[in-house]
Amino acid sequence: MIIDSLLDTDLYKFSMMQVVLHQYPAAQVEYRFKCRTPDIDLVPCLDEIRAELKALCRLRFAADELDYLRGWRFIKSDFVDFLGLFQLNEKYVEIAPAEAGNGEIEIRIRGPWLHTILFEVPLLAIVNEVYFRHASGGLDPSEGRRRLQAKIALLRDTPGYADCKVADYGTRRRYSRVWQEEVVTTLRDGLGEQLAGTSNVWLARKLGLTPLGTLAHEYLQAHQALGPRLRDSQVAALEAWAKEYRGDLGIALSDVYGLDAFLRDFDMYFCKLFDGTRHDSGDPFVWGEKVLAHYSANRVDPRSKVLVFSDGLDIPKVMQLYAYFRGRCQLAFGVGTNLTNDMGPAPLNIVIKMIRCNDQPVAKLSDSPGKNMCEDQAYVAYLRQVFGIPAAQG
Repeated sequence: MIIDSLLDTDLYKFSMMQVVLHQYPAAQVEYRFKCRTPDIDLVPCLDEIRAELKALCRLRFAADELDYLRGWRFIKSDFVDFLGLFQLNEKYVEIAPAEAGNGEIEIRIRGPWLHTILFEVPLLAIVNEVYFRHASGGLDPSEGRRRLQAKIALLRDTPGYADCKVADYGTRRRYSRVWQEEVVTTLRDGLGEQLAGTSNVWLARKLGLTPLGTLAHEYLQAHQALGPRLRDSQVAALEAWAKEYRGDLGIALSDVYGLDAFLRDFDMYFCKLFDGTRHDSGDPFVWGEKVLAHYSANRVDPRSKVLVFSDGLDIPKVMQLYAYFRGRCQLAFGVGTNLTNDMGPAPLNIVIKMIRCNDQPVAKLSDSPGKNMCEDQAYVAYLRQVFGIPAAQG
């Protein structure tokens, strides 16, 4: 059994789920799986993936897990009470070979947002682990351990980087659950205070680390259907977040419509209210310069704000960004696949993205067009027009 606790997911799933419970309990959504890595045959894995899904849907939150969640300052008691009754239901998930017959598989999740939001992360972890069982079963972990120790030594022992901290963001694309636990344990023991924490709630609890995360693209995408007029959807999403958390969990995601469109909405009020912003597409150096200039233009001291970098990072890139921006702002770095799936075999690039909300298409048009995903190209064109996004973007 790959997933044996519903805590084995990323923190932002719980923080978003609480907003859904309180503000959008009737919202209906659809998600779709995509493997961006070419020539990957996942069809032989289908039976095992389905079996793992069934096992996932038998899980419930244990009393001690609920007590752990109840201890977080930003979690409300009624949400924990709801989780005490919660169980994932496989009727919302369809898994089948792709019609093209090219080895790809289709995973579609349809149903109430409140009852489907927790599927994404464990399902991706299941697909990864089952695939690597087939592709490289019995792999000697010694090479992965060697690579991990080299990364730890580089960050820990290079002069001038004692205050450079990283976090584990690697649950969705990990090689396996056992390997992620070993990686994060090794990072904790090898980096000490240079490990800021982990996005994985189960590991944070087990290893005594800080769970990290705020919100994901799906939250802002859903507001294309949940908010007022489309042009105001990004503002509506940020205001709904502020209403829920009253200044807590204050990291805003900047690339659902690209940075320029984000900054047009991220006015002085949001600059002062939110603790910082997160980068997840496009050139991180250009992004950082634009965000810092935007804070200054809105009479906010950039040194009081956090820039969170989380797009395809490895330790050398973290160190480059730290050296470039240090002293100009506060910095945080989330490293995913390069930590939890750097064993030797090439990792998969797989995602599950929201594509509809309340029977309306939703999309993101980030600063990295390869990350975009929408089945309705007419809607994408309309979204570009509404937010003034160049056709080349997305």
